[in-house]
Amino acid sequence: MDYQEWVQAVPSTITKDTLWRMEVYRLALFVADSGWQDVVALTRDRRTIALADQLNRALGSISANIAEGYSRSSLKDQARFYEYALGSARESRDWYYKARHVLGELTVRDRLEVLTKVIRSLLVIIPNQRGSFVKEDEEGYGCG
Repeated sequence: MDYQEWVQAVPSTITKDTLWRMEVYRLALFVADSGWQDVVALTRDRRTIALADQLNRALGSISANIAEGYSRSSLKDQARFYEYALGSARESRDWYYKARHVLGELTVRDRLEVLTKVIRSLLVIIPNQRGSFVKEDEEGYGCG
């Protein structure tokens, strides 16, 4: 399912929340939903069960931390949770890279593309909240 189809299928109980207006939140939910199939595939081999667990936790943490940050009243608190989401997005990218031999290059490339969009969005949001910058190189692979 592509992103647009997925957006149409999301229940209204989620889309009516003001948090839904944040594109980065929508992307984070999408990659977590998409990642569920990947986690199931990784659990089929006992050698990759631990990797599946780590990937599942990291993917779920992205949108959860964005939601938590969105709910905070101070910009400093918001930034802290958005930074946690950023860390989880980068961690998810790392786990996907490690899973590429099982999941296949095409699947991993698609997931990395969405995760990179999430990372870049958070890198725009975070400085507005905390007043300083987080670096990401032009290739999207992070340098700080």
